[in-house]
Amino acid sequence: MAQFGVTSALVSIVLSMFMAGLGLGSWGSGVAIRRYGERIKASALGAYAVVELMIGISALIVPYQLLLGRRLLNWLEVPSSPAYYAVSGAWIALTLIPWCACMGATIPIGMWAIRRSFSQGTKRSFSFLYLANVFGAGAGATLPPLLVEVYGFRHTLRIGAMLNGLLFVSALALSYRLSSTPRDTRPTPSSEPAPGSAVTERSRRPLLLLFTTGLTSMGAEVVWIRLFTPYLGTLVYAFALILGVYLASTFVGSRIYRYRSRAGAQSGTLLWAFLAFATLLPLAAASQQFVLPGYQLLEIMRLVLGIAPFSGLLGFVTPMLVDHWSGGDPDRAGRAYAVNVVGCILGPLLAGFVLLPLISDRWVLLAFAAPWLAIGLNPGWAAGLRRPEPSTRYASYGLAAAALILAFTVRGYYEDTSSGQQVLRDNTATVVASGEGMLKHLAVNGTAMTYLTPMTKLMAHLPMAFLDHPPSSALVVCFGMGTTYRSLMSWNTSTTAVELVPSVPQLFWYFHADGPQLLRSPLSHVVIDDGRRYLERTAAQYDVITIDPPPPVSGAGISLLYSKEFYSAARRRLTAGGILQQWLPRGDAVLQAAVARAVQESFPYVRVFHSLDNEGFHILASEHPIVQRTAQELAERMPPGAAQDLIEWGPAPSAAQQFAIILGRELPLEFMTSGAPRTPALHDDRPQNEYFFLRVYLHSKY
Repeated sequence: MAQFGVTSALVSIVLSMFMAGLGLGSWGSGVAIRRYGERIKASALGAYAVVELMIGISALIVPYQLLLGRRLLNWLEVPSSPAYYAVSGAWIALTLIPWCACMGATIPIGMWAIRRSFSQGTKRSFSFLYLANVFGAGAGATLPPLLVEVYGFRHTLRIGAMLNGLLFVSALALSYRLSSTPRDTRPTPSSEPAPGSAVTERSRRPLLLLFTTGLTSMGAEVVWIRLFTPYLGTLVYAFALILGVYLASTFVGSRIYRYRSRAGAQSGTLLWAFLAFATLLPLAAASQQFVLPGYQLLEIMRLVLGIAPFSGLLGFVTPMLVDHWSGGDPDRAGRAYAVNVVGCILGPLLAGFVLLPLISDRWVLLAFAAPWLAIGLNPGWAAGLRRPEPSTRYASYGLAAAALILAFTVRGYYEDTSSGQQVLRDNTATVVASGEGMLKHLAVNGTAMTYLTPMTKLMAHLPMAFLDHPPSSALVVCFGMGTTYRSLMSWNTSTTAVELVPSVPQLFWYFHADGPQLLRSPLSHVVIDDGRRYLERTAAQYDVITIDPPPPVSGAGISLLYSKEFYSAARRRLTAGGILQQWLPRGDAVLQAAVARAVQESFPYVRVFHSLDNEGFHILASEHPIVQRTAQELAERMPPGAAQDLIEWGPAPSAAQQFAIILGRELPLEFMTSGAPRTPALHDDRPQNEYFFLRVYLHSKY
C-alpha cells in the first residue's frame, strides 16, 4: 500500500496475484513431480528445503522489488488510472507470483516426500499437510502484528526469513536422517482405508466442488469484513481476528475430517445443506436485532458465531475432496488445490467489483449460498448417489428451508434503509448518510466517519488565512461530508479534493444544499484516488494542502497519511510559502509524539492549535515561517464569503472572534512529544498508530 496506494483495485490485484502464485505453484509442482519425480534420485525433502529457502529469501527481496516498481512508475510518469493499474499490476505480478508459487509448491512436494519415505498410508497425505499448514497460517495471522509493533515491518520480515531458514536446515537434516535409515526399518503407518464417499477418482465433481468452495469462501470473506466492521472496527487487529477465527475454525474442521476418515467413517450428504445454512449465519450474527452487552469480548462472539461454522465446514470438505481426488498423488492434489485457488481468486473479484456495488450484503451472501442450496435440494448429487435415504433428503430440505428463512427474515444492519437515510454502494464500500439538521452523519461500512462541526471549517480557513500571499489553489485529502472542501471553495480559489470511496462525493448534496452547484463550478475538481498516491503522481502545486484522514486514527492504512514519507510527498507539492494542515484526533502519548516528530522532521516551521472541542489538533507546517498574525488580521484577509462560511455554525458571531478562540488554543510542539519523549517519528515501516496492542493493553511503550 505504501508503494502503490490503498485503492480497492490495488488490494484486489495483490490478493489475486498472491492466490495466482499459490495456484500456479501447486499445479506446476504437481506436474513436475509426475513427469520427473521418479527419475530424480535426490531427496524430495531436499527439494522441499530449497523451496522454503526461496520463500525466506523473498522476505528480504520483495520490499526492494516493490520500491523499484514505484520508482519505475514515477519514471514512466503514467498519467491515467487505467494505465497505472495495468503497469503496477504487471509489476506486482512479476514480484509476487514467483515467490508465491514457491509457497503453493510446498504441499505437493511435501506429499512427494511422504510417498518416498513411506510405503503405505499415503492416501490422506494432503489432509495431513493441509491440517499442519492451516495451523501455521493461524499463527501467522495473529502473531506478526505483535512483532510489527515492536520491530517494524522490515525486521519482522527478517524474522520470517530466519524461520524459513530454520525450515531449510530442518528439512535437510530430516532428509539426511531418512536417507541413512534402511528402507525396511523406516516407520510405516498402518494401511488406511480410502476416505469416504461414493465420489470416485473418475468423477470430476470434486473439482467443481473445490472451485465452488474457494469461490464462496473468499467472496464471503469480503462481505464479512463489511458486516462485522461496526462491531470490530477498521483496525489491523480486526482483520487479523477475522482471519484468525477463519483459520482456527478451518483447522478444527480439518481435524474432525482426519479423525473420521481414519476411523473409516463416510462423509455425510447433509454437509452441503449445512454449508448453505452456515453461509448465511453471519447475517444473524451481525444483526442489531440481537443485542449483546457492550463488552468487546462479547462483540467478538458475534464473529465467532457468524463465521466459525462455515469455516469449520470448509475445513472439513476441502481436504476431503482433495484426498478423494488425489488418493495421495501429488500431481492430482496439486491440480485439485489449484482449482480451489482459482475459485479463491474469482470470489473476491466477483463480490467486490460485481455484486456488492449492485446489491446489499444480504443478497450477496444469498448468491454465494445458492450453489449449496441447490445441492441441498438434491443431496445425493455431491456423493454420486441417485436416491439417498428419505430421512437424509428431508433433513437436507429442512436445512435449505431454514437457510432461506434466515436470509429473508433477519433485519437490523447498518445499511438497512430508514426514512430519509441515503445508501450508496460501490466496489470499495457501502456509504450511508443519515440524520437531520446539524445531526447529520456519514458512515462507511457502518463506521462513523464525520459529522457537521466547525472544526472541519477551520481545517480550511486556518491555513488559508495564514498564507503570506493570496491563494490560487488548494487541495483537500479525504472529502468526507465535503465541509472542508466547501470552505476552501468559499475563497474563490481552484480547489481539488481526493477521495478514495467514489460514493462519498455523490452524497455532498445531502449534507450541503449548495453541494451540486459547487461541484459544477469550474474551480471544482474531485479526483477518486488514494490521496498519497495522488500526491506522488501529480505535478500540480498547491498553496494549501489540508488532510483529514478518516477515523479512527488507529485504522488500518491510516498511517500512510501521517508518516514522514507522506509528508515528503506533500512537501514537494506545496508552493513557496505554502502551508500543510494536518488534523490529528486525540490519542495516546506515543501516537501524538510519533506524528508530531514526523511533522517536525519534515518541515522547519510548525504550529499546533488545540481544536475548538478539545477532540484533536490542527497542525500547520511549512518550509517558510508561518507569520504571527492577530485574529483581526486573519479575519481581514478573508473574502466575505469565506468569513461568512467560517461562522456559519458558530460558536463565535464573527470571523475575528472565531480566530481569537483558536489562537488562544495554540500549543508548543513540545506539548505533543512530552508524554513520550523517546518515541521515534512515524515511518511507513513503523506505524505506531496502527500497531498498539502491547503498548495499550500491556502498558509497555516502544
